[in-house]
Amino acid sequence: MTDTLILEVNDLEVDVLTGIYSEETHLPQPLRISIAAELKVQDRYEPETPLECSKNYMDLKDAATKALPDGVHFKLIEAVADHIIETLFLQDKAVLRVTVKIVKLLLSEKGEAIGITLSRERK
Repeated sequence: MTDTLILEVNDLEVDVLTGIYSEETHLPQPLRISIAAELKVQDRYEPETPLECSKNYMDLKDAATKALPDGVHFKLIEAVADHIIETLFLQDKAVLRVTVKIVKLLLSEKGEAIGITLSRERK
């Protein structure tokens, strides 16, 4: 069996300019974003293992918040997920695979989660 290390940030609520219909395109929409990043695994993680042997969780959060460009309208939430994934790949060569789940909160009528999940491996 192969070891895996997956860092996760779940249920970030982020306002993003997204949508294709006229009622969606004038204001940011609230999205719920969750990110899972698979990293290269070290042989061991001792108590004194430095952060460089893993990744800062805040990098995942920042990819879904601070790294999204201001004023850019993403027609599809797939493009938002793609931008987050590429940001994480560019940040760190130890990131092997990223999965981004996005839920469009304005579409929910009875608490259901409507959205997409995009997973990509480093090429």
